[in-house]
This record gives sequence, C-alpha cells and structure tokens, in this order.
Amino acid sequence: MPQTLSAPSHSEILIRKSRFIGCVQPVADRAAALATVSRLHQEHPGAAHVCWALLAGGDSAAVDDGEPGGTAGRPMLAVLRHHDLDGVMATVVRYFGGVKLGAGGLVRAYTDAVAQALQTATKVPLQRQKQLCCSVPFALEGLVRREIDSAGATLGEVLHGSVVQLHFSLPEPEVAAFVARLSHVGQGRLGWSD
Repeated sequence: MPQTLSAPSHSEILIRKSRFIGCVQPVADRAAALATVSRLHQEHPGAAHVCWALLAGGDSAAVDDGEPGGTAGRPMLAVLRHHDLDGVMATVVRYFGGVKLGAGGLVRAYTDAVAQALQTATKVPLQRQKQLCCSVPFALEGLVRREIDSAGATLGEVLHGSVVQLHFSLPEPEVAAFVARLSHVGQGRLGWSD
C-alpha cells in the first residue's frame, strides 16, 4: 500500500568537501513541487545545484539541475519508488566543494542524501482524497460547514452567488456515507457536483 510522509524530514552529508542538504516532504502535485524548488533556489543562492524528484498521484519528475544526466534526479526518484511513496518529493541542494565526484560518486551522494532523510521521516498510509462540490441555500451554509468540519474534510473554495458552493475534499472511503448523511440533513435541498 502506498504511503506518504506526515512532515518534511532533512539530512546533511559532506562528501569530499561537497555539502549535500537533503529533504523529503509531502506535496500535493507538480505545482507545489515547483514552488518548493523555486523557494530553495532563493534560500540557497550560492548552491551549485538544486536537484529534485517527485512522485505525486501518477505524476513523476526527475531533475538533475546541471549535474551530469541521470546522476541525481533519477537515482533520487528510484529511492522514493523503492519505499513505495506517493505524494512525496525529494530535494537535494549541493554546494560544490571543488572536488569532482564522478558519475558513480554523484549517484551515491544523491541517493544517500534522500535515504538518510527518509530514515527519520514518519510514513503514513496514503488516503486518496475525493474533491466534492456542494451547492446549498444560504440558510444551510452554517450547517453544511459544521458537517464538513466534523467529518474532518478539508474545505477549499467557497463561492457565494444565488446559492453557496462549497468545495472540499474527503478521503474516498468516507464519501458515500458523508454525501448520504448530508443529503438527509439538508432535506433534499443540496446539489452535488464533482
């Protein structure tokens, strides 16, 4: 069963004067991963490379960021796959120490940085989320918001027009029972869409 991480986890290793700062963290999608990489470039302006790998909902990426092809991103991605992770990205920031490591040395360094970060990471079972949209009369908005909150759903965008549209996500196994309960409480005055 695929797992994800509950929180970011970090590592740091020194190999022949080069510093490798690794991080594994949960991410929702490629957009979140790209935002993380952009932030790392800003936080580490003196770094030679910010390499990364992503596994998120069938979307994967392996970026070497100037390192020789296949020596950083793909080995990092292989570590994530080996641990059966999803919704996770790995990043390694490298400060070059002046000594070339060769292709094999780079593969080992990037792999070790990710593997060490995973050693202290807390893995949790991955629960697929279903995105739902509920249209409700204004009079029922408070009731529906309380039901969403008590179910542990994640409320997203709320649009106010002729009715209120509440967008939220809920673990897939809980969707059918939640929709049935909310439809009953709403006495048939709720509308559902994906």
